[in-house]
Amino acid sequence: MISKTMRAILHTLSYGNIEVESSRRLVDIKKLDAMNIFLKKMDIQIFNGDYEIPLRIYFPTEEAMTNGVEKGHTFPVLLFFHGGGWVTESVDTYNRVCARMSQSTGHIVVSVEYRLAPEYRFPTALMDCYAAAKALYTNQLILNTDPERITIIGDSAGGNLTAAVCLMARDKGEFTPRRQILIYPALGNCYTEESPYRSVQENGSDYLLTSVKMEDYLNLYQSSAEDRQNPYFAPILEKDLRNLPETLILTAEYDPLRDEGEVYGRKLHAAGNHVEVHRIYGAFHGFFALGIKFLHVQESFKYINRFLNKSYEKILQ
Repeated sequence: MISKTMRAILHTLSYGNIEVESSRRLVDIKKLDAMNIFLKKMDIQIFNGDYEIPLRIYFPTEEAMTNGVEKGHTFPVLLFFHGGGWVTESVDTYNRVCARMSQSTGHIVVSVEYRLAPEYRFPTALMDCYAAAKALYTNQLILNTDPERITIIGDSAGGNLTAAVCLMARDKGEFTPRRQILIYPALGNCYTEESPYRSVQENGSDYLLTSVKMEDYLNLYQSSAEDRQNPYFAPILEKDLRNLPETLILTAEYDPLRDEGEVYGRKLHAAGNHVEVHRIYGAFHGFFALGIKFLHVQESFKYINRFLNKSYEKILQ
């Protein structure tokens, strides 16, 4: 239960629309983290056409950094797409999240600096992420990768991009993701009173991420109104969900995106895919970016590690 005082604070913090530049300045404060110099990371680039996409690689240990690059050993990899409504956040602002993810899972994490809206609208971010995934799965990076041990993962808008990349990979047939992890993903195309999801109505005004802000994000991301009917824009619209990767979906109890994530999981399961869906009770949208000391984050990594380990066991059978 949330106290009346906390509800009042959340209501105040949830007020207003998205103003791009002020929102970016606010999240950029995270770039000043003094702990960044201690992170085990490496910056590289790949190309999407003539555009150079920055990637940042995080290593769980010094041994992984040495063996995974210099000696060419294969390590399991998480390909990560950050959240931020397709409009804010960056590889830099997600430094701590990715470093913690690498350490907590024992995986190398590759974080993608995809281009942001409104300067670059749909499908630019998707195509940047797809190019990064294709490069990783086809061993075009400095890492020596085993495609069977690569997982695509993203939170919020990054969850949207993860789902869309996996749909596009299936449709194009250029590489085959084995698993995806969607953390409170944005999968829909409507967050007004016309939304079919109860969580939009129940959680759309007083829990930090609001339905008004989600509509702002969609308007900033779309190139035209027709994009909202494109399954690569809103993956929950996809009618054929067969032959998609093993999927883990984590949702937050007090999140307007909660129900669409859970419905997407049920649709994937009905189409014959292996799916796990877990609701993190008491959590708000964005909790995954909090420190590892927070119980909701610890619970999430329990589900993530169990999902990954079970999937790897299938490979060995």
